[in-house]
Formats: sequence, structure tokens, C-alpha cells
Amino acid sequence: MAFFKKMDITLDLGDYLAIGAIFAATDSVCTLQVLSQDETPLLYSLVFGEGVVNDATSVVIFNAVQSFDLSNLNTMAALKLVGSFIYLFITSTVLGVVTGLLSAYVIKKLYFGRHSTDREVAIMMLMAYLSYMVAELTDLSGILTVFFCGIVMSHYTWHNVTENSRITTKHTFATLSFVAEIFIFLYVGMDALDIEKWRFVSSSPKTSFSVSATLLGLTLVGRAAFVFPLSFLSNLTKKHPHEKIDFKQQITVWWAGLMRGAVSMALAYNQFTRAGHTQDRANAILITSTITVVLFSTVVFGLMTKPLVRFLMPSSKQLNRMISSDSFVPNSYSVPLLGEGQDSVAELFNDNGQSSEVHDGGRAILRPSSLRMLLTKPTHTVHHYWRKFDDAFMRPVFGGRGFVPFVPGSPTEQNVQQWQGEAKQ
Repeated sequence: MAFFKKMDITLDLGDYLAIGAIFAATDSVCTLQVLSQDETPLLYSLVFGEGVVNDATSVVIFNAVQSFDLSNLNTMAALKLVGSFIYLFITSTVLGVVTGLLSAYVIKKLYFGRHSTDREVAIMMLMAYLSYMVAELTDLSGILTVFFCGIVMSHYTWHNVTENSRITTKHTFATLSFVAEIFIFLYVGMDALDIEKWRFVSSSPKTSFSVSATLLGLTLVGRAAFVFPLSFLSNLTKKHPHEKIDFKQQITVWWAGLMRGAVSMALAYNQFTRAGHTQDRANAILITSTITVVLFSTVVFGLMTKPLVRFLMPSSKQLNRMISSDSFVPNSYSVPLLGEGQDSVAELFNDNGQSSEVHDGGRAILRPSSLRMLLTKPTHTVHHYWRKFDDAFMRPVFGGRGFVPFVPGSPTEQNVQQWQGEAKQ
């Protein structure tokens, strides 16, 4: 607050809390494009999971702040704000899960949705859109709802449709995602040239630059204050050095969360404009500063992402040889699974290129040779107990892998037979 007051920017408490939610939304697309899911699966999962959940959480916090009266802030009001956030988070998650399960049940049980690629694809897309619309109509988080709906649909619904529908939905959603990303960057670029907003700050360019620099600096410091202390606390719970998050991985996670994108832009317009326009000088400065931070972080940090990640996380030559030798099989299915103390595929191989074993007290630990084996014989972890519950109660009702009839001779049936053969061996 002191920074903005010194720059003659007058805001209320709700605006400051909204700014925190606006710049808490990260855009990890650039880092995810550089990271390899096969080389560093743990790091990729951390960056991807944080990026998706972070955006959804930011929207939930933003909605909670907007719907709450902050004129008389006290302990009870703060508790109500936290309760409102928890309510939005839980209800949005439950709505997404329920909608995803409903889509799986409809396609599995009702005949009108089966054995027709057009109907199956239409049902999957409409049910996902239905979850978003219901969330928005009930003042919940649409992003969080559709995120969990997608998780459930990928686990159940996607396996209930025919092979043609799976291929169609995969490429359809990938294309829509690519087109939406193009429109987002196009919108940000066109909005940056909107003369109306820049006219309000033209009389005080120094203030606009100071606000932009302050927001960018607070973003860098806030990100570091979040990543490094939590990594330090996580490392304290690890007994072996190879289980800890090293400094290079911490730098990568920190860098992945520095870029801001469309969610920050949308939230800023929602808070500081009315129908996309504003006549207030302070609001115009914050809008232009948000645009500046988004453009700077996307362009500058985005261009530096690839050389930085390649410098910190060099590629594995052994993995490259595996990719080039069998380009038709997904690496996630063919590469051996990581042990408990292994963080990347590079650690699976020794200097001679041979597969290394994980030892615990001089005893070799047997682990599944690939994801195919894990799907048939999961290890005794949380995943094992979830699979037992899933196979016993969820999949018989909602379908999924191995719980729907296969078309004879289809690639799906051949893959399942191959997995079962490996399990018997």
C-alpha cells in the first residue's frame, strides 16, 4: 500500500486484495513447451499442476474478494472471507466431478450416445461446456469446475467411447486449445494499442512506469518468497540428498511462475473497468500497468525460458536414442518408471547406458518396467488403494479402461492384450 500511496495512486482495500489475486495467476505455457514430460516427469507435473490450479485458485479468490464487504474488516470478516474461498473451491470441484461422472454414465449406459462418433464427441464437448455454464450461473469458478470435469472425463468418459471418437476428441480439443491461445495473444496485443487507456496516463508516464516496475518487482519477490521457503521445508522432510529438490529445479519452478497471461488481463478488466472502459486515472494506470507486465513477462521472460531451462536441465542422450529408435510408441508407456529417489529419466541409466536399479538397504526394489505394467499391477502406494476402490466401485458404474466392450481387432484391444501379456511375464 505504501508504494502506491507514494505514487499518488488511491485505492481501497478491495482493490489491493484484487491486485494480489490478479498477479497470482501464472502462465506456464512457455516453460511447459520447453520441459519434457518424459525427461523430467516430476518437474513437468509440478509446473503444469501449479499453473492450472493456480489460475483457478486466483479466480476463486478474486470472486470471493469481489463478493465480500470489506468496508468493516475485522477478525470475523476475515474468517468469512476464508470461508467463502473454501466454499467456492469445494463446490466448484464437486460440480466438475459430478458433471464428469454424469457424462461417463450417459455415454456408457444410454444407447443413443454409443457407437456414433458424432454423438459421442458432441456429448463430451457439451457436457464439459455444461459444467462451465452451470458454474458461472451459480456464481462458482468456471475454470476450476471445467478443470476437474476434464480430469474425470479423461479417466472415465474418454475410455467409454469408440476408438474413432477418441482420436477425434484428442485432435479437436488440441486444435481448439491452439486457436484459443492464438486469440488470447492477439487480444492482448490489440488491447495494448488501445489509445483510450494510454491517453489517461500520457500526462504522467513516470508514474505509469513506476507502477509497472513495482508490480513486476513484487511479482518476482513474491514468487521467490513462495517457492524457495517451501522447497526448503520440503527438503527438511527428506532423508536422502537425492530425494531433495535441488537449487536448479527450484530456479525452474520459480521461473515458470513469473509469466502472466490472459487470466491476469481478464481479472484486471473486471476489477478496474466497466464494460472495458474507465474514466478514472488510477484505474487506467493499473490497466496499462497490467498490460505492460503481461507483455514484458511474456516476451522477455518467454524468450529467455528455453535457453535457461536447457542450461539448468540438460537433455538426456539416452532418452533421445530411445525416442529416435521407437517414434511410434509414447515414451510414457515404454520408458521404465522412476524409482522413489529418481527425478528424471536420465537417472534411470548409468554412464554405459544400462538401466540402473534402485536399492534400499542393499536390497533391489522391484518396480513396474513401464506405465503398462503399472496399469495392471500398481505398486503399494496411495495409487494402489485408489485403484482398488476405483476398480471395485467406480469403474463398474461409470466405465473406464478395461470396463467397456472392445471392438475385435481394434488398437485398444491389442494394447490391452499386450499389457496383460506383460503382466503375466
